[in-house]
Amino acid sequence: MRKIFINILLLTTISISAQAKLFDKKAIKLSTSTLLDKIKGGWAGQVIGVTYGGPTEFKFQGTMIQDYQNIPWQDGYIKWWYENEPGLYDDIYMDLTFVDVIEKYGIDAPVDSFAKAFAYADYPLWHANQAARYNMMQGIIPPQSGYWLNNPHADCIDFQIEADFAGLMSPGMPNSASEVCDKVGHIMNYGEGWYGGVYVASMYSLAFASNNINFIVTEALKSIPKQSHFYQCINDVIRWHKKYPNDWKANWFEVQKKWTEDTGCPDGVFTAFNIDARINSAYIVIGLLYGKGDLGLTMDLAARCGQDSDCNPASAAGILGTVLGYNKIHDTWKKNLHEVEDMDFKYTTYSLNDVYSVGYKHALEMIKKNGGSENNGLVTITYQTPKPVRFEKSFEGMVPVARKWGGWAGTVLKDSVVHNFEGNGVVVTGSYSEMNDKITFTNYVFKLEADLDGKKDTISLPYNFKTRHTEMFSKYRLPLGKHQLKLKLLNPDPIANVIINDVIVYSDKPATSIIKQIKNKK
Repeated sequence: MRKIFINILLLTTISISAQAKLFDKKAIKLSTSTLLDKIKGGWAGQVIGVTYGGPTEFKFQGTMIQDYQNIPWQDGYIKWWYENEPGLYDDIYMDLTFVDVIEKYGIDAPVDSFAKAFAYADYPLWHANQAARYNMMQGIIPPQSGYWLNNPHADCIDFQIEADFAGLMSPGMPNSASEVCDKVGHIMNYGEGWYGGVYVASMYSLAFASNNINFIVTEALKSIPKQSHFYQCINDVIRWHKKYPNDWKANWFEVQKKWTEDTGCPDGVFTAFNIDARINSAYIVIGLLYGKGDLGLTMDLAARCGQDSDCNPASAAGILGTVLGYNKIHDTWKKNLHEVEDMDFKYTTYSLNDVYSVGYKHALEMIKKNGGSENNGLVTITYQTPKPVRFEKSFEGMVPVARKWGGWAGTVLKDSVVHNFEGNGVVVTGSYSEMNDKITFTNYVFKLEADLDGKKDTISLPYNFKTRHTEMFSKYRLPLGKHQLKLKLLNPDPIANVIINDVIVYSDKPATSIIKQIKNKK
């Protein structure tokens, strides 16, 4: 079939369905300078967005940031965060771990190269990332390191904030981005946690093909299986945007009513905290749809939705930055960026200027691999219509029914404790405390014996924060019924205490409230 070249600047007036038909099996033509400009805009947008939302991160859980509350932005702001709170940029420096692997081993680098670089990096990790790191340290390799039976945080946002590189290196090729996501995303996530990264990467990819935000968020959703809750949630946000086109808060309230239950992440069960990929992706889309192509408004609304309110504006601003291109980002945001573009991100040897050029190089390699070309300053991209990745569902049949709170100080595990519960799963959260104030670090590894219904396992609990176990114990898909869990510390240490915080119990259906019990008796 003869290839038809499409000028993407003329697509804003074409309907979403018409755009999809025009792109199908066709080619996109960009100048090399435009391709580079968009890649720069994507990386720059992330840095601007995460900085903007930095002061608000997880300070608004289950509520929005009200209009009267100012989110600060002043001269020298990005540099201040670089120098004083460099951990804010985990959205970027974790991406750069994978970018560096591609730079060293090529765009077809094997999974174990990504996994090893991730597991042994110097930076601290949380949630699904840390659970995956621990798993790999214990010999549980990808994709099992991210699988929900081994990773209680499988649905969390982790890969969603790390998938930008996959979309930026796959311009106009969302299926190629999904292939990269399959390799890297299953290191730390599964199900909805993986879908968050696939969806974000797909939006980045499509941002090279169109500057119509409605088209981008809608078309990218084709990468996600329709039967998943992730798809249904984002589809609802798009549908509610049509119903409330000028009222982002109405959309936000609809999302809160229907999609905010977090039944997987131990930190979010029965709490206001929600780091689930699904809900935070919904906030990204709210920012994009109601931001109307304005970078400031887009990241402001993504932040004001709450929860992970630095990562969400980072993703939204990165996607829109790709649409706009670096040169069209307003100087209000970009002038602070110039001060740091030659500064390496913490834990890396990459600056923004480095990743601009390396990202451009990887994008050209991916374009050529997939049938495209570069010639006389012109890049031809063989466009890919998004196809759904395989269906995955975490925590199926696992409904939290109880959270037994250990109190403010928790329960010190001096010898052994016994927990009797009824259900089909259990998670025990825990922490450590130093007994001697002069001791600030130890590489001690506690050994915990977990005896569940007579079956014993020995669990390593490193005191070191970098290699820690996210939870003390977790077990899903137990036979429904009564169980007994005995936890015994095999090697107490005079330096530190092991503390049991909460015990979360799962069953196959929700617990019946006392109010419902009373009503049923009448």
